[in-house]
Amino acid sequence: METTRELSIEERLAWLRLIRSENVGPITFFQLLARFGSAQKSLDALPELARRGGRKKPIKICPPALAKQEMDEVLEFGGRMIAACEPDYPPALRAIADPPPVISIRGHAHLLTRDILAIVGARNSSAVAVRLTQKIAGDLSRQKIIIASGLARGIDTAAHQASLKDGTIAVVGGGLDYPYPRENKALQEQIYEQGCVIAEQPIGTVPQARHFPRRNRIISGMALGVLVVEAAPQSGSLITARMALEQGREVFAIPGSPMDPRARGTNNLIRSGAALTETADDILEALQGIRGRPLKEPDQPLLPFAEPVPPAERELERIRPDVISFLSPTPVEIDEIIRLTGQPASIILTILLELELAGRIERHFGNRVSIAP
Repeated sequence: METTRELSIEERLAWLRLIRSENVGPITFFQLLARFGSAQKSLDALPELARRGGRKKPIKICPPALAKQEMDEVLEFGGRMIAACEPDYPPALRAIADPPPVISIRGHAHLLTRDILAIVGARNSSAVAVRLTQKIAGDLSRQKIIIASGLARGIDTAAHQASLKDGTIAVVGGGLDYPYPRENKALQEQIYEQGCVIAEQPIGTVPQARHFPRRNRIISGMALGVLVVEAAPQSGSLITARMALEQGREVFAIPGSPMDPRARGTNNLIRSGAALTETADDILEALQGIRGRPLKEPDQPLLPFAEPVPPAERELERIRPDVISFLSPTPVEIDEIIRLTGQPASIILTILLELELAGRIERHFGNRVSIAP
């Protein structure tokens, strides 16, 4: 990514238009930015790229007026937008493979650049787990660790309440202005005033099930580590823990009774290598060598186009059928496609970029792609 800097209003508008355009996700956004040098030039290139990928009808590009309206609504709500290249953007989040190009925030932006620990867990949490969460979150807050969570009922709520005084960050699944769950509306209002609320979705968006995995990658990605307090098998908290591991973050888990289904997920995490955690000191000791140290860029580069000149269209036409033949409804790693074709990564990434813009493939967490349904 380019050197950290403030965007002009025009540049921020172009960034927002690009990420709000059809079939443009975070990875595709940064690939376009790397290839064309700016969001505006990327917007200009979208129609031709989608056509090359096999799209018949014109790709829908976010109009300037719609992006401007969203920016104005965020400002009117008392928030602001931060692009991934700007100084106030969470530095740890910037280092993951698919950071949100633009986030909306309301609250104290300085919390985003502090040392952060995420705490997640069951919505139907036990009383013991709630008390333990409050104790650990409060103790960590007093040691200048900012607590992040997802504003859900149960463990998330306990973590936010205990760290509200010293700094808490809530990442919501819908728009910045949408209180969810409704019972936490008052808490969300408090966090606007004393902490910070983050949203990736446009203001006014009602959260849907598909938004929460995307929210979870932000919770884990902005943190040095993730503490899981209670989690039944297949819970969203375990998805957050898996994302944290893939992002190179520390994972902590509190053990529980084998008789309680809510402890099975955390006990399995410990069995798989998560740090057994009983007190805040366990976490502080593990983070001692990490705090204040910049997180390195992921092994999979954020901007993978290494060649200054894009591949020739004739070459892409020759290789495109081979790439498509290796795709199916089952997600496959992009590295595997590169290996099977024996072609340079820049060519395969260009073809996948065009196919995604045409709506023919979907990207999945873990650098995988599949045929779109």
